[in-house]
Amino acid sequence: MPENEPEIAWVGAEDLPVEFANIFAAVIAENAVFLNIGSLVPPAVETEEQLAAFRFIPVKPIARIALAPGNLDGLIATLESARREWNSINSGEKP
Repeated sequence: MPENEPEIAWVGAEDLPVEFANIFAAVIAENAVFLNIGSLVPPAVETEEQLAAFRFIPVKPIARIALAPGNLDGLIATLESARREWNSINSGEKP
């Protein structure tokens, strides 16, 4: 970043609610990729018959985000960087 450009600051991010997310779906459109983020809690079932009674398992939607196709690489790079850092911290290695 050039010296005269201001830095980016995430103002208010800590004020947003934090939701547990464990399921993701991407919907491709002509000018955007819609990323659906949700939480899925598997039902407690004990038998095959109980499982067969479910037509579907509901997902609680948390967020739906539209990304310009050009921003996908930035999102992927951010997630890969976060994964490397998390793995490094949790394995005792230096990043």
